[in-house]
Formats: sequence, C-alpha cells, structure tokens
Amino acid sequence: MDQAALIDKIRTILTPFETENMVRSLKTLTVKSAISNPWFVGIFLIVAFYAVVVRSKFVLSLLFASASILILIRYTMPAEGDSLSVSSTLPFAFGALAIGAVLIYLFFIKSE
Repeated sequence: MDQAALIDKIRTILTPFETENMVRSLKTLTVKSAISNPWFVGIFLIVAFYAVVVRSKFVLSLLFASASILILIRYTMPAEGDSLSVSSTLPFAFGALAIGAVLIYLFFIKSE
C-alpha cells in the first residue's frame, strides 16, 4: 500500500471526527439519544472508573451531577410540544434542590 492510499484511508476513517461533524452532532444531541449512545456511555464509564481508581472527589461529584441532571431532565421535562405545568416543574425544582443539597453535603459538610 503506497503512502497516498494510506493517507486517503486514514482521511476517510477520521472524517466523522471533523469539527463540523462533531458540532452538528452535539447540536442535535438530546438527553434520550445521549443516554442510549454507546460512545457517550462508554466515555462516561471510563471517566467513572478513573475517578474511582484515583479517588477524585471532584470528578466523582461532577459525574454524579451530570448523571443526575440527565436523568432529572429525561423524566421530568414535558414532551416536545407540551407546555410547562406545575406538575412537571415541581419535581424538576425539587430534584435540582436535592442534587444541590447532596453536592453541598459532599463538599462542605462531610469531612474525610
């Protein structure tokens, strides 16, 4: 295989990772597609494994907050086209307060 053919093959392999494609995919990303995307879940699990091995309190808290917010948005926000109501806003508000309370407890109250 000559060098030009190798470069063309590498270029076609790396095409999905161009900045324009990455930005387009992030703009169209929804919570449901993020949770079901194997790349997203795999990267999340690798970072979680790293955080547990290194025992990084900051990274673990960041993972907890991001996972909690994704789950909170997924189950409390109304479907597209529906309007916001008290029955959908209150669980979101109290869930966000609970996430904040857990993070405040982990960072400021709990001593190691």
